[in-house]
Amino acid sequence: MPPLLLPSSAAAFKTRSAPNIVLSTKVDPWLTQTLKRINRIKRPLNSVPQHFRCLTETLSSPSAIWTLCSLMLPKAPESELRKDDNPLVEALFNYQILTIEAYIVHVDMVSQNEVAFKLTPESIESLVEYHKDIHSVDTAAATWNWSEKEVQLKKLQEDFVQAANRFVYRTNAMALEGLEEDGAGELLCGRSEEVRSAIMGLFLPLLPPPPRIVDVVRPTPLLPSSTGAENWWQPTMSHSQQTSMDPWRIVPSSPNTTSSADSTSSMWASMGMNEMQLPSPSSSFSEPYTTECDSPPQFYSAPMTTAAYSSSMCMAPIPQLPLPSMLLQQQQQCSASMGFGGFDWGRYQDLSMSFAM
Repeated sequence: MPPLLLPSSAAAFKTRSAPNIVLSTKVDPWLTQTLKRINRIKRPLNSVPQHFRCLTETLSSPSAIWTLCSLMLPKAPESELRKDDNPLVEALFNYQILTIEAYIVHVDMVSQNEVAFKLTPESIESLVEYHKDIHSVDTAAATWNWSEKEVQLKKLQEDFVQAANRFVYRTNAMALEGLEEDGAGELLCGRSEEVRSAIMGLFLPLLPPPPRIVDVVRPTPLLPSSTGAENWWQPTMSHSQQTSMDPWRIVPSSPNTTSSADSTSSMWASMGMNEMQLPSPSSSFSEPYTTECDSPPQFYSAPMTTAAYSSSMCMAPIPQLPLPSMLLQQQQQCSASMGFGGFDWGRYQDLSMSFAM
């Protein structure tokens, strides 16, 4: 695709000058009919130079201003607009019609077959004024405040001024069919909608800065080789198991060790010896061997003593052992029943009492 070249008069902030016109070696009939229609004085149009001279003089006239489109814009910011139940009243008091005008800077009927329009200084000034007084106020009110909001708003206005001065509308050369007397004209065949969309695209919104991305710092997982926790592999007790455990089962390992549960310690301290009901372990002592003639032994009831076990703190009585005198009585009864009457029991009793002393 060949480069799209425009004359220097189409650049931003350049003053108006004669348009750049390039015609083919053979002029199209529609252009000849258009030039004959707009000329008040009959001029010969039999050659390409005659068409070139007539078209250049017509488009260079100060009155050769084209109407590109019309924009309906609000007269004031949205917060200052009049509110009324009748939409016709609101339209009359709140909106204005801005006519966008331009002049032709370039006509090419050889390579691109196009015509280029540049906005007039009056149209550019009207658009810049609307952008500054109305559009900027509305777009600033629609965004939240941040530290550099005023700087960004000022930059937005400066960018619009540059865009409006650089704006050039390019369309097919057939648009010259809308040419009128003195070089003025208007766009036909729906081209005005294209210009309206292009100009409204110059009004950009004020974009706030994107939210900052906060990095979430996650803790480093403990590996088996880590020394952070010594009991990393030990199973932990669930919350349901901890709550189901009875407090009286939490017993310290020794009497001198204080328990971590204060409620358990206070419970044991307030409970007396008579109130404790601890299960007594079964005694490992077995009764002595007796025969059928043995009578139920009478054991000496020794006082209850307690032994502190380091693991369970349970109270166990000392096994009750029979005294020698009780064994002697049992043997006498047994021997008497079996017929050993010749045994000297008195001497044996004396010896037994001496050992007992």
